[in-house]
Parts: sequence; structure tokens; C-alpha cells
Amino acid sequence: MPPVKPMLARAAARIPPGMQYEAKWDGFRAIAFRDGEETELASRTTKPLTRYFPEVATALRDHVPPRCVLDGEIVIVRGGRLDFDALLERIHPAESRVRLLAEQTPAAFVAFDLLALGDRSLLDTPQSERRAALTDALRDTGDPVFVAPATRDVDLARTWFSRYEGAGLDGVVAKPLGLPYRQDERVLTKVKHERTADCVVAGLRVHKSGEGVGSLLLGLYDTAGTLQHVGVTAAFTAQRRRELLAELGPLRMEGDEAAAHPWADWQREEAHQKDRMPGGPSRWNAGKDLSWVPLRPERVCEVAYDHMQGDRFRHTARFRRWRPDREPGQCTYAQLEEPVGYSLTDVLRTPGPSPYDAP
Repeated sequence: MPPVKPMLARAAARIPPGMQYEAKWDGFRAIAFRDGEETELASRTTKPLTRYFPEVATALRDHVPPRCVLDGEIVIVRGGRLDFDALLERIHPAESRVRLLAEQTPAAFVAFDLLALGDRSLLDTPQSERRAALTDALRDTGDPVFVAPATRDVDLARTWFSRYEGAGLDGVVAKPLGLPYRQDERVLTKVKHERTADCVVAGLRVHKSGEGVGSLLLGLYDTAGTLQHVGVTAAFTAQRRRELLAELGPLRMEGDEAAAHPWADWQREEAHQKDRMPGGPSRWNAGKDLSWVPLRPERVCEVAYDHMQGDRFRHTARFRRWRPDREPGQCTYAQLEEPVGYSLTDVLRTPGPSPYDAP
């Protein structure tokens, strides 16, 4: 019975040998519960997701065993690749809007673990046995419910890592074969793509403690010469936060000067329809303080990122170093590496037993 907290992964630089490997899906992690006509979807933090994805709940009733608990990912596929922005649009307070989007951009469920079947809990069952039970239980399922491809071949996992990024997958997850399902523990291994980019630092947010810099706001110039907000870099030590606040103090813009900042219109909701800028409305936390301090866009830093979500970084970028040898105008989208495109239809194979499950 819910709540169930999903098993988590810790980051690594390389794919480890001797495990089960799966693609890392870029969607909403979800635990799916079905008991007859009742179906519930719960997020990674155990919050309910069912109302936002009614078509997924219906698909699970149609395609999975009458009593089961599945761990998986809710995804939306558009143009042959995963579309995380389309998922975010579904977190909407209006049921009519959710229903409309469910028809226009229906979501799918990719199952990669089986936690219970019938009256039996599988939490203490080894990973290899849960995988076999999953493929058997979902052998007759079909679109939009899929079984995630898996393999024990580390060379094939490396191929997936490099080949499928163009379909929106952001890495590989490695699972020890004898591992029971350990809720809310980082016992899996994830290997994600990492690249670097030179970005303009055009603003900062003060740390929630009130001391020092919490995050730096990053920008890149588009082909029209407009500075677009692409994300933030954060996770500084307490000492470094204080140092950064003093270091960037001379770049603060106030009064008439601040009004000339490229993102000066950030408080007007309609401004976000045209350009990328910080402070846009959050679907996850409407009460979150999104205010920030504008800085003259004169300094450049190098950050590491895993992949792009449209025209911005998908996750918080990692600060690497200042680049005094770079001019802000050189920080454009042209420097970003584009992964080779690859269709998800070649990734989401027909569910059920497959050669990918063989040792």
C-alpha cells in the first residue's frame, strides 16, 4: 500500500561492470499502484500524480495485472524524443486543461521494476528475479505502457549511453543483480552525460540563509544577440558563498542602470512568452521567492551540464571556473554540442521477454 519511496541512485563517472543496465529516462519518476479498478500514481516524494495524468491511470488499468505495484517513469514523446517541457505543462490546477493536454500530448508509462504482484511483496526479492517477474507480468502489455529495455552486457550499455542521447535519454542506470528493493536509499549507480559551456553571469540569488550567494544566473546569446537565461549554477560552500557576494558586489545594477538589464522585465508574466529570463512562474511551488539581484553581464564562467531541455540546461549546472579570457559576446548557443538524433521508437521495443534480458 502507498506510500512507497523509490530506490535512488548515486552518480558515477563510469559504467560499472557486472550489473543490470537500463537507460536513464528523462521524465517523472512514479510508483504505480493498481488494485482492480483503483489506480494511483505517486511521485518520487510520494505526492499524488494521478489527477495530472488520467490517461496513464486508464492505460495501467487496461494493460497491467489486476493487483500490482510498479516502479517506472511517466514520459511524453514528441518528434521521436522525450519532451520534459510537455510534462511540466501537465502540472496545472485546472482539470479541463489537464484533460485537454491528455488528449493532445498523451503520456506513456515505462516500467522498470515490479514491487508487488497479487498478494506477494517483492521488496526483498533480488533485482534479477524482480526483472524476470516484471517481463513475465507485463509480457502482453502494449502502447502506452512499456517495459524498459535492460541488459547485463556492459558493452551494450555503453552503446546505449552514447547512442540514445539524441532521443532524450540522459544516461545509464546500473543495478546490482542481487539487490533487494531498498526504499529511499542511493544504492543504484547512474552515469550521466557531462559537457561544458562558457556562460555569462548576469545575476545572482542570495542564499536562503541570507548569507552569501545561493546561485548564479547564467545566460547565452541567441542569434539575434539577445541574452537568454539558460539556468543556474549553485552548491557553493558557505565560505565560497560569502566570497562570491563580495567578489560580485561591484557588478550590482540598481536604479536606472538595473532598468537597462537584459532581463529587467522578468516580473511581467507576458515577457516570459517571448524570451528566456529568470523568475518565471513555478508550477511546483507557487509561493517560492524567485527574486534575484541583477549584475552587469560582464563576467564569464565555465560550467558543466548534462544536457539541454529545449534552450536551457535541464538541471543545475556545476561551476567549474571563471574565464577571464572570454568575452561575454562569445557566449552563444553555437558552442553547445548537439547529440545525434535518435528515435525513441527504436528504444521502446515491444515489451516482454527479449534478448536484452539475457546474461
